[in-house]
Amino acid sequence: MQVDALAVELRPRSMQEAADLGVRLVQANARSIWRCFLPVHALVVALALSTAPIAAWLPSLLVFWLKPWLDRSVLFVLSRAVFGQTTRWSDLWQARREVWWGRLPRTLSLRRLSPWRSFTAPIEQLEGQSAAQHRARRRTLLHGQHARAAMMQFGFGNIEMALWSGALGAVALFSPTGHQGDALAWLMSPQSNLATVAMGLVYSGAVLIVEPFFVAAGFAMYLNRRVQLEAWDVEQEFRRAFA
Repeated sequence: MQVDALAVELRPRSMQEAADLGVRLVQANARSIWRCFLPVHALVVALALSTAPIAAWLPSLLVFWLKPWLDRSVLFVLSRAVFGQTTRWSDLWQARREVWWGRLPRTLSLRRLSPWRSFTAPIEQLEGQSAAQHRARRRTLLHGQHARAAMMQFGFGNIEMALWSGALGAVALFSPTGHQGDALAWLMSPQSNLATVAMGLVYSGAVLIVEPFFVAAGFAMYLNRRVQLEAWDVEQEFRRAFA
C-alpha cells in the first residue's frame, strides 16, 4: 500500500476513536457508498422476498446471512475513499469478480458468525493472501483486540435492532386507536405473505442504513491496528518531509 497516497490522516488512536473515524468516512463519502450499495442491496432483498411463500422467517434470515456479501461492495468503496477516490457503479461492476466472488464460500460459512467480521474482512478482501498467511495475519491484527472488535459489532447490532423495533413501534403509533395490537399481530402473522414481505422490508431497511457504518467502523479499526503495528503515521511524515 502506498501510504503517502492516503487521503486520511492516520495516527495511533484508541479503537473507539477509530470506529468513529469510520463513521465520519461514511458521512464524507455517502454518495459513493449508497449509489454502489443500494443496487446490490436491492438485488439481495428481491431474492429474499421471493422466498416469502416458503416460510415467514426465510426472507429476513437470507438478508441477515448475506450481509457479508453486501459488505464487500461497501468495503470496496471505502478502500478507494481513503485514497481520495470517488466510486461509481461502473467501477464496482468492473471489479465485480474480485469484490463479489473471491473466497465467497468461506465468507458465508465458516466466517459468517464471526464476532469480529467487519474488523477482519479487509484482510480477506484487500490483502489477497494465501489461507495460511491469512490465518497468521488475523492472529496478529486481532491480538489483544478481540473484545473491542466484538463490542463494536455488538453495538451496531443493537442499533440495527433498535431501528427495526422503532419501525414496528411506528406502525402501532400510527394505527387507528384501539387497533394497534391488530396491526402488530398482522405483521407477525406467518400466514400472510404480504405481512412477511412487509417484515422483510422493515429489516432490510435497517440493514441499508446501518451496514455501511458497521463496515466502515471495522475498516477504520483495521487501519488503526496497522498504524499501531507498522507505524504508518511515521512513514507518512517522512514521505511528506522528503517529498
